[in-house]
Amino acid sequence: MRAVGSMDVRKLESKWLVVVAVLFGTFTVILNNSMLNPALPSLISTFDANAVSVGWILTIFMVAMGMTMPVTGYLGDRFGKKSIYLLGLVVFLAGSVFGSFSVSLPFVITARFIQGIGGGLMMPISMALIFQAFPKQERGLAVGVYGVAAMVAPAIGPTIGGVLIAYLPWPFLFAFNLPFGLLGLVLASRYLKSTAADPHRRFDKGGFVFVTLGIGLVLYALGRGQTLDMLLSASNLALIIAGILALAFFVYYERCKEQPLLELSVFRNPTYAVSIAVTATASIGLFSGIFLLPLLIQNVYGLSEIQTGLLFLPAALLSGAMMSLGGRLLDKKGPRWVVPPGLLILALSTFLIGNLSLSTPFWLILVINMIRGAGLGLSNMPATTAGMNDIPEHLVSQGSAMNNVLRQIFSAFGIVFFSIYFEVRRAHLSAAGETVQQASLQSINEAFVISGILMLIMVPVSFIMRYKTEKQQVQKAKGVSNG
Repeated sequence: MRAVGSMDVRKLESKWLVVVAVLFGTFTVILNNSMLNPALPSLISTFDANAVSVGWILTIFMVAMGMTMPVTGYLGDRFGKKSIYLLGLVVFLAGSVFGSFSVSLPFVITARFIQGIGGGLMMPISMALIFQAFPKQERGLAVGVYGVAAMVAPAIGPTIGGVLIAYLPWPFLFAFNLPFGLLGLVLASRYLKSTAADPHRRFDKGGFVFVTLGIGLVLYALGRGQTLDMLLSASNLALIIAGILALAFFVYYERCKEQPLLELSVFRNPTYAVSIAVTATASIGLFSGIFLLPLLIQNVYGLSEIQTGLLFLPAALLSGAMMSLGGRLLDKKGPRWVVPPGLLILALSTFLIGNLSLSTPFWLILVINMIRGAGLGLSNMPATTAGMNDIPEHLVSQGSAMNNVLRQIFSAFGIVFFSIYFEVRRAHLSAAGETVQQASLQSINEAFVISGILMLIMVPVSFIMRYKTEKQQVQKAKGVSNG
């Protein structure tokens, strides 16, 4: 009995060491991206460049990541998931080293492109590695713990980046990644389980060309659409149309392939399809908040950057805690007990932020944003886990890649849409005689109301989601064999 108990403990520890290993790498990637946001004004003066040129530091990472993600499913199957994850982390660290020694803006942008490729290899594979380590009934909690990195890193990243750029030379923004990334590399090398490579897996060259071209063009167009005029310019619209046509042709092309780059048949699974819709909506909500709340706190209420950071940190911590709780509930009860309530909390708290006034105290905004973080924690990762659990095991890598790609696209769309809405609506209200402060507040309020409506629409849709264990229980109750 003692030997069996010891074996169970070692098995338990090995599973959670997988989570720790991939969490370190993922945390490093997301933290680095969010650290650079407050440093952009300083980099504009450092390189004597304009805002559009320096903005490429963020845009190129997003484009490189989005173009790389679709191929991770194939690479994970062909060469093994652990190998591709380690490769991604090495590439990301190489980009960090290159950025640390860069001497001009083009070199920094190149470093970010390399980092984006590394992040694009890592992020989908991270989820697949966790799914490989845990049985279905335990994945909710595991993914919830892993999801803490996705919530905490964007919250503390701007604060860390602001401190670094204030007291140290800008290359430390890249050098800061190295100790964490190297530790993640050591942990991943030691604790991740190798998966079998499939040498017979063929690479779909045509599918790769169409999907990377389509995603690259759409993300590039969204990344440069910083104003309404730029977004709706003839060149930008041409890029978006060309990207959409490439993606449409990719879908048609993949239906004819025996070994497609991405197995699009997973979208026939209602739970997976709805999980994608839920996570896309939640991503719009998350990134609209990351963009709009600093404007609210600093431009409308005239508070400091430190108070902006304080607004995000408790919400991120509560979101992480609720991800773990949501994961436990998901494992025991299924998604219907977690995702719809989470979306409802997210929608209602977003409506509350959309009804602020100039006299609203900071502590109340803090509390509402914490409730909003709780809703994000209950809806986002549990929906992802439920969708991934409902597709065949051999398609988990591809399902994770598609989830990450679509999340990336909708996150970019959310930032572009709400930034343009804010600028255009504020200008319209100011022209109508409103003060700049009141016009800014009303524009932000309206943007949050729009975001809340999107989330509210998803509440009844999310009830479509089923869990594998639920299906098995129904079959068992009816006396139907699972064989």
